[in-house]
Amino acid sequence: MRFFYSAVLYVSIPFFLLRMVLRARKAPAYRRRLAERFGIFSVAEGRLGGPVIWVHAVSVGETIAAAPLVEDLLKHYPEHTVVLTTTTPTGSQRVRALFGDRVVHVYAPWDLPGAVKRFLKKVQPQLLVIMETELWPNMLHYSAAGGAKIVLANARMSERSASGYKRFSALSQSMLANLNKVACQSSDDGSRLIAMGLKPEQLEVTGSIKFDLELNADIREQSLCMKKEWGLENRPVLVAASTHPGEDEIILAAFAELRTSVDDCLLLLVPRHPERFEDVFELASAQGWQVRRRSEAIAPVASDDVVVGDTMGELLLLLSLGTVAIIGGSLVEHGGHNALEASAWGVPVVTGPSMFNFAEISELLCDAGAMIMLNRPDSLADTLQELFANQPRLREIGASALAVVADNRGAKKRLLALIDEQIAPN
Repeated sequence: MRFFYSAVLYVSIPFFLLRMVLRARKAPAYRRRLAERFGIFSVAEGRLGGPVIWVHAVSVGETIAAAPLVEDLLKHYPEHTVVLTTTTPTGSQRVRALFGDRVVHVYAPWDLPGAVKRFLKKVQPQLLVIMETELWPNMLHYSAAGGAKIVLANARMSERSASGYKRFSALSQSMLANLNKVACQSSDDGSRLIAMGLKPEQLEVTGSIKFDLELNADIREQSLCMKKEWGLENRPVLVAASTHPGEDEIILAAFAELRTSVDDCLLLLVPRHPERFEDVFELASAQGWQVRRRSEAIAPVASDDVVVGDTMGELLLLLSLGTVAIIGGSLVEHGGHNALEASAWGVPVVTGPSMFNFAEISELLCDAGAMIMLNRPDSLADTLQELFANQPRLREIGASALAVVADNRGAKKRLLALIDEQIAPN
């Protein structure tokens, strides 16, 4: 089955390249470093001389989730080189901003046998740590064949994804057989993986490392300074984080209704992808709002209505400014994004009904009264008006959010223990 899969991929190479060209029209970084997609890259002499831990994250979200783990790997295994791969330019930017030259960073190769083998020949990892559920048949097969131990970290498996994998059960089972350990976010995720063919002894339910998000003194100080500079001590702020096409219109309409009762509210609108920054700015401007770009580095004034978050790597900081946060990807059928980045600040969270990518975390937050999940996107305006009019409830939701995050820490420690077993088995 894997050979047929590989043959299809080789035939599809022209389409992959065309997709890169099309995406590069709005995000030019996609046309750069294409050789890395084929496993062709160079690093400074000596950087890959010792044992290697390869950590693979997809994009920004997975990179941010992996960051505390990577920091601990660098600390606990100083004799190892950490190679951190992503698949998107935004993920690449985050890696460079977070780690600089402390890690070796390249794009992950496309899952072509030749590309994967070229990459592995140069890297020769002792351990491969894959974040969440980025399962690729050739990556797993050739890594295991080369002697690498493989850990699937912070793994999640939604019902929708599990149904997709089951359509190719032979290929899925062969992928799962290559894994040494799976550190799962929840027992439900684990049950789905076992139903797909994972052996129970491969599985450990460790919880989500996203609860181990650390708000250090630097970012807390940045938040306080920004609130003062922007004059937010007494001005309410609605943060819409990681929005997708179709959501900005819903949010702007709800914001217009909110402003009828909270006339000084500021909307901080943060699109998920940088190629949409300009489109969202123009959309808000066309509706008559006074709009400012965050990239201008000029504090908004009282007459400004909307700030478009058109910078990279600042979402966690921008969420700290919120009176309420809306989580993007949930008002359309995308599956939502991580609500814990807002909850860690004690910011009340509102989402749409589509949160299947974070089902267990969402259920936990909702059950604790730390998040409001709407049944319908068109109820957003009414919900926001009710919240902004009820300060005691906002404080209650925020306190519940902080408690949930605090009570569920520890997944990173459990994951590190599993990794240590693979690097230095008894």
